[in-house]
Amino acid sequence: MDSPRSGSGLRPIAFRRVLAVASCLVALCAGAVDLPQHRSVPGGVAVLDLGASIEPPQASLADVPVLVVGDTSRWTAVVGIALDARPGTAHVTVRRAGTADVHQVFVIDPVRYAEQKLSVPPGKVDQTKKDLARYERESAHQAGVAATVSEATPTTLRLRQPTNGSRSSSFGLRRVFNGQARNPHAGMDIAAPTGSPVVAAAAGRVIDTGDYFFNGKTVWLDHGSGLLTMYCHLSAVGVRTGDTVATGDVLGAVGATGRVTGAHLHWSVSLNRAMVDPALFLDAGGGPQTR
Repeated sequence: MDSPRSGSGLRPIAFRRVLAVASCLVALCAGAVDLPQHRSVPGGVAVLDLGASIEPPQASLADVPVLVVGDTSRWTAVVGIALDARPGTAHVTVRRAGTADVHQVFVIDPVRYAEQKLSVPPGKVDQTKKDLARYERESAHQAGVAATVSEATPTTLRLRQPTNGSRSSSFGLRRVFNGQARNPHAGMDIAAPTGSPVVAAAAGRVIDTGDYFFNGKTVWLDHGSGLLTMYCHLSAVGVRTGDTVATGDVLGAVGATGRVTGAHLHWSVSLNRAMVDPALFLDAGGGPQTR
């Protein structure tokens, strides 16, 4: 590569650094278009315009870091809203170097998810003391996993459906067993035969695998900056904690492990420690592409 003209005031190394920074900004700008669907409801995602600044601002919701993407002309906060969030006004705290913090207000609209009432044998829903103790241990561990916020930046905010199949249970569905309400469904269930490949919805790093009481054989991926995905009830797991995977890499296979009545994949998306509707992130391209 020829050196720039002496009148430019840039040495070759500095010039290459400028090009590298420019390339990064172009990538960020392109990524800013690549956003999930805005749906500011409990269990949804709020996409908030933070305006322009030379340095990327930092944003947080209730002291939890929020994903910020974009470039110097426009920064965007992508905020996960917890299923138990109250409708009404909320705010993210926006921090820029050398200026006072700003509280950017947004509105969480009410939403009504479907409800399903079922009568089942008590043994299908009640837990023994042994099972309850196991669940409590595992719950504490997985809460730690779900709190992961790495410094990496997601390569995309549009995801691929991890396995082929129809949705058998939608996000937010509240089941009532024998008159007792359970927690709303915090993921997407995809019906598929046992052994069907389950692939990474986006590039990331494996941060946990295990065989849990409710979730069965499970894989967690960290995509960076508080964006995580979870894949449950697998019949087999083909990755290990610490592995780096690309979009479409096989993580395991559909199964019926854990507390389930049939083979399917339970797929969850977590953003700034809030389980949100995976459908808001789905790429228009559709189903998985295995490698």
